[in-house]
Amino acid sequence: MKVKVISRNPNTYQRETTKQLHKVVRNFNLPADPFRAQTEYTRALNATKLERVFAKPFVASLDGHLEGVHVLAKHPKQPSTILSGARDGQVKIWNLPTRTCQATIQAHHGLLNGVSVDNDAGDSFVTVGQDCQIKYWKIPRNLQDNIKQPSHSVALTGVAHGVSHLAHSSDYVTCGEDVSVWRVNRDTPLRAFSLGHDTIHTIRANPIEENVIIGAMTDRSIFVLDTRQQVTMKLRPNALSWNPMEAFIFTVASEDYSLYTFDMRYLQHPCMAHNGCTSAVLDVDYSPTGQEFVVGSYDRSVRIFKAREQSSRDVYYTKRMNTVLSVLWSADNKFVLSGSNEMNVRVWKANASEKLGPLAKREKDAFAYNEKLRETYKEHPEIRRIARHRNVPKHIFNAAKEHQTIRNSKSRKELNRAKAEGKSEEDIEFVPAVKKAMVQK
Repeated sequence: MKVKVISRNPNTYQRETTKQLHKVVRNFNLPADPFRAQTEYTRALNATKLERVFAKPFVASLDGHLEGVHVLAKHPKQPSTILSGARDGQVKIWNLPTRTCQATIQAHHGLLNGVSVDNDAGDSFVTVGQDCQIKYWKIPRNLQDNIKQPSHSVALTGVAHGVSHLAHSSDYVTCGEDVSVWRVNRDTPLRAFSLGHDTIHTIRANPIEENVIIGAMTDRSIFVLDTRQQVTMKLRPNALSWNPMEAFIFTVASEDYSLYTFDMRYLQHPCMAHNGCTSAVLDVDYSPTGQEFVVGSYDRSVRIFKAREQSSRDVYYTKRMNTVLSVLWSADNKFVLSGSNEMNVRVWKANASEKLGPLAKREKDAFAYNEKLRETYKEHPEIRRIARHRNVPKHIFNAAKEHQTIRNSKSRKELNRAKAEGKSEEDIEFVPAVKKAMVQK
């Protein structure tokens, strides 16, 4: 009598070393796992917890300035090159991968108001300062020696408060008493636009449409120069930034602790208000993808917002960091930089829990799988609570509670005033926050 037995070769399921993977035999006709939802929820919960555990955004600090860093600019052709300007008129050129200063330039005597790099060739940059001068600097190939003299300088009759290069061009615009369009090596502007008697303190050229410019004035107004439309905010706007993917969208950093996103085609009211900061917002810059932007605030924190969400997705801070005067999103979409009042330029990861360096295929697959799980189960209460929770300094936490109390008090006051006028709750007209931020259109 012959008996047949099942024979298994150990080479098909055992491994000789720890680096060899097990051979997995799959049956694709298996019935659906009844506990799949529970298993995936547990994995999503663990992935969310691990994301917060490994959230370490701080990368490096670039030291060397002797005054507060309030101007940051990126190179359009070299993602690894960053320029920073301080209040003593000094400009430094940094190399991000090596985190070293390549050149130091004493550009102006006194406060430096703006730095902008040539968008066309990328081999020069323009600075404006409180000493009533525009200076044009060439960037040499060898940056080992300090650059001492500008290639060209122009003496102005007034102070230029900002500078920005036009899209796909070496021409640039400056703002101050008016808006002037300049060409390289010319002592007089090509065109000048007078917009009234108020000082224009910030200006940004559209990254796609070279004929469109936005700016902000000391009378709290924001203007779009191409269409001459103008809106007036309740408090002063401090900085502006264009969305690089949607040329008609821009975001304004305001003195009222909020940011407002506008569509320049419809300036009747902002498209969205972004809240969360507990002090004046001093600077804003979009990511290269246009999906997010970073802001720096007087409350000594750096916040990252998604372009279509009201609250910030992350808050960065350190114990020694003072007022954040300027922020910048790197051209490779990996890092954000902040310049603060205690003379430091800090480098942060754009995604706090991202692992830097090369990744193996299994690591990439695991990160992608965890990201998909978090996206699928993000609305579950426990996962949402863990993903949104942030530890913030005591002064920010207390200020946030105080602001919430003030908002609740204003809401009750408006409701009581409407009731005193004889209106019912159904007759009370709700005014969105985006409309309250403007005085007139």
